Amino acid sequence: MGVHDKGNSSKMSRGFAILGALLFVSALSAMESTTHQIPRIDVRITVDGVLDEAVWDDAWSMTLDYEVRPGENTPPLAATEVMVYHDQSRLYIGFRSQDPEPSAIRAHLSDRDNFGPDDAIGIVLDTFNDERRNYLFMVNPMGVQLDTIETMDGNTPWDGIWASSATITDWGWSAELEIPFSTLRFQRSDGPQVWGFDAIRMYPRNLSHQMGSFPRDRSNNCYRCQAHKIEGFAGVSPGRNLEIVPTLTASRTDTRDELPDGPLEAGDPEIELGATIRWGFTPNLTVSAALNPDFSQIEADALQLSVNRPFAIFFPELRPFFMEGADFFNTTMAAVYTRMMRDPAWGLKLTGKEGDHTVGAYVVKDDVTNIIIPGSESSDFTSLDQGNTSTVLRYRYDVGRHFTLGGLLSNRDGEGYLNRVAGIDGDIRLSPRDRIIAQVLNSKTRYPDEVVDDFEQPGGDFEDWAAEVIYTHDTRTWEWWAIYSDIGTDFRADLGFMPWVNRIIYEAGLGYTWNATETSWYSRLNLKSKIAHVVDQTGFLLFHEDVVQFTVEGPLQSHSVIRPSRVREGYNGQIFDFNRLRLHVCGKPNGHSQLWINLEGGGKVDYANTRPGDFINFDGGFWYRFGRHFYMEPKYTRERMEVDEGWLYTTSIGQLQTSWQFNPRCFIRAIIQYVDNQFNPELYSDGRDPEDRRLFAQFLFSYKLNPRTVLFVGYSDNSAATQDYGFTQTDRTIFAKVGYAWVL
Repeated sequence: MGVHDKGNSSKMSRGFAILGALLFVSALSAMESTTHQIPRIDVRITVDGVLDEAVWDDAWSMTLDYEVRPGENTPPLAATEVMVYHDQSRLYIGFRSQDPEPSAIRAHLSDRDNFGPDDAIGIVLDTFNDERRNYLFMVNPMGVQLDTIETMDGNTPWDGIWASSATITDWGWSAELEIPFSTLRFQRSDGPQVWGFDAIRMYPRNLSHQMGSFPRDRSNNCYRCQAHKIEGFAGVSPGRNLEIVPTLTASRTDTRDELPDGPLEAGDPEIELGATIRWGFTPNLTVSAALNPDFSQIEADALQLSVNRPFAIFFPELRPFFMEGADFFNTTMAAVYTRMMRDPAWGLKLTGKEGDHTVGAYVVKDDVTNIIIPGSESSDFTSLDQGNTSTVLRYRYDVGRHFTLGGLLSNRDGEGYLNRVAGIDGDIRLSPRDRIIAQVLNSKTRYPDEVVDDFEQPGGDFEDWAAEVIYTHDTRTWEWWAIYSDIGTDFRADLGFMPWVNRIIYEAGLGYTWNATETSWYSRLNLKSKIAHVVDQTGFLLFHEDVVQFTVEGPLQSHSVIRPSRVREGYNGQIFDFNRLRLHVCGKPNGHSQLWINLEGGGKVDYANTRPGDFINFDGGFWYRFGRHFYMEPKYTRERMEVDEGWLYTTSIGQLQTSWQFNPRCFIRAIIQYVDNQFNPELYSDGRDPEDRRLFAQFLFSYKLNPRTVLFVGYSDNSAATQDYGFTQTDRTIFAKVGYAWVL
């Protein structure tokens, strides 16, 4: 064994022992649920939201008889009827949503997936009936769509091609949904199928009410296990299930290399052809191929404070090729993070489920190699001007209803570079209240010489292990959890987001919830405490936190948090003790606005100079909708830190976003982002400049016939300022993209 292998055997043994124990836990018997027959009627409706076709009289129908939030299976405040049928290739859903006060309906035009706290209806489809994963389709009263993939670990962004429309009436509002079977994934079968099903309605007034089709047991952490079962769909077909999306992008970037007086040099126009092909060769297995799948100018990342942040910052994935089937690759240790692929030239992907077997695989050729260099106290970042090939293989096997065993293999290699990660994981529901998740990973890495030299990394091939186990207990009132994580010093997951290594993490928490009654002024109260303890592999304290948090959800859809904590932090061989306090207030006083304020302050490490300091952080903003079409959202974040010798830095970010939504498909948008970093150079040992200011502006016209038939035209520019000169434009870009989806 090499010098980096010390302790690896015991760590591996512990990890496999954890997973081995899961294999011997008996699964629960499946919960009984009612099965409803969905008729096949070969009639296609006109999707206009009116529900005037006679076919709806022959559809299966039900009512939403329960308020499930904040009420606990109480009578609903408004009546809702849902109707469902299907033909050979489509699923049809109709809603009649009555309202005692139609003028109070909250409805605005917006881009898809972004209608906020409006009234809305939706359906949940567990098409594999495995109680692990479901589609969510929602529509607001203006016909704006929202769709996502839901799992036990949260939501994954997803865009399907389906049709919807809604109409506001004098008695409430109605909606129609038409979902092609080619949009869904389900088991192949010539006979009837059974799917999990729920219908929901969001009814935001003074409180945010949610209605559902069945009573919820809040002491059962498996929502899908309680859902209705619908049966039918014999012989349905997704058609050829072939989607071809050619794209054309054009851009030109002008840059100023010498600031502030150098000329703005005109760049060469760049025209690039791309294409994405998606083929569902079975109803449940899909292969995708993409050429030039990235077009990063469309969506600007939300800015985050970076001053005095020792670790890499996480940014969400926004590129359609990588968002498709992203939930298939999720693991508890975030071993897959597609934003590490910066400039892909092409990619191939396979995702789907066959029986109890779930598979995901992709291979991507990337023209740039981004690497996060992790550490125990900080991380670095480098970008190599060389290509690589990235491959990820993911497999999960369902053992009954309540246990899943999985495996993961990722590999990225280039000139003088290799990172390979392999591991297994398990997820088991011990009871309706108890769940255990565990994962063990091994990595093998070889860095190019320049990374070894510049970042003092091991030379040659090196490897290490990482393991994590999480236990959770959730009931109607009580929750507790425990986490153990052990990440070796030389562990690397370059295709994931794991910016820290050389860490052993212990965490335990306990919480209690007061649920609202019919006479309560609140909708939910929660009190929880947590202890987190982090050391490196030698036992040196990296972080310890004792936290108490009290949360109030109440009138005006408000959400308030008070969170005092005691922190001990080790950095660069020293131990620091701090007290901190966080306050959060958020409310929606009416259907047109939302306001939020975050305040946090107390002690903090000055990482640049290894000394204690005091900071205060303000983060606040609001959004307001003028009528149905216009949206405005200003946000502002500011942090100031002082040390014994005086003020150290002040950093702030301001953003203003405005948009005019013509209809659910078309909008114009303007974004302005301002960053102002002020430093006291006399208190820094690295001799940094006293000021760094940046300004970003983007203007965008967007038309989306569907998520992949799109037209974007935009302009963006960046400016910078220092103590020596005022704002000077550093670059500007004009861009356009057109894509058209042929669905066959």
